[in-house]
Amino acid sequence: MATSTLLQSAKVNFLEHLEVERNLSPLTIRNYQHYLQRFIDWFTDQGYEDIKELDMEFMRKYRVFLNRYEDEHGDRLSKATQSYHIIAMRSWLKWLVKNDVPVLHPEKIDLPKAESQSMKFVSVEQMERVLAQPKVSSKIGLRDRAILETLFSTGLRVSELVSLDRKQIDLDRREFSVVGKGRKRRVVFLSERAVLWLKRWLQSRDDIWEPLFIRFSGKQPDITSDGEDMRLSVRSVQRLVKRYSQKAHLPIKISPHAIRHSFATDLLNNGAGLRDVQELLGHKNIATTQIYTHVTQPKLRKIHQKYHSDLNQGGKLNQENDEK
Repeated sequence: MATSTLLQSAKVNFLEHLEVERNLSPLTIRNYQHYLQRFIDWFTDQGYEDIKELDMEFMRKYRVFLNRYEDEHGDRLSKATQSYHIIAMRSWLKWLVKNDVPVLHPEKIDLPKAESQSMKFVSVEQMERVLAQPKVSSKIGLRDRAILETLFSTGLRVSELVSLDRKQIDLDRREFSVVGKGRKRRVVFLSERAVLWLKRWLQSRDDIWEPLFIRFSGKQPDITSDGEDMRLSVRSVQRLVKRYSQKAHLPIKISPHAIRHSFATDLLNNGAGLRDVQELLGHKNIATTQIYTHVTQPKLRKIHQKYHSDLNQGGKLNQENDEK
């Protein structure tokens, strides 16, 4: 069944509300578009076109669909990704209620229970093994090595990485700015080695497409286009990081976000302060950066042992003096 025009219209109006009234970033709006379109496709496949027909039983079935969903590679949606779908639905319904549309009340919809996850990160030595995996004799290998080096050199979020354009990277100054969550702009820095691999990657390209990292599979647009359709996807970067970590025989499966954690851990191990790491990661609040207590706590223990007076010893001395 063709997608309902009314459903699509309601979705577009909501996305415009996010852009104009809530001033959300283009990336966040794109994610909302993706999550809502998946629901609309599923809803219309069930034979329905009116959002007013959505009830709790439909939401239960939709959540089962999300939980069992597999993409063309056989990958399933994490609990966190399922939650993002439901958050998008609740926001959409809340906006519809505010506009006097008689729909299911969003407060009736609970979020999926979050998975308890420990923070994954790898050592510098393990990261070196991952970096050595791409076969740089091929263009794909060059691209992947440049991606891995850039991730570890900058601590970028994967969404920030794939949104990069060639023109915004200053390889001479070894720095560039990105707009992260909450439209917060920050400057990130490239290592000399990351610059080397980025230069080799860019020298291998004979196109004029804007995206810094492009795909090679699928339909190719005209070489004179801006190449937006060629931009590498978040999912593709996640898959390549997983593939190379497996080839490196790491004890854990890592993701681009694990490389971000490894970047922060490496900084702290080498003497950077939490405030510095907060700025480099683009965290709005220092509380977010404080997840790295696995690094700061051992260092604080050493500082305490080195510089704090041992009261037990002092008490013992006092006791000995009293006895004298």
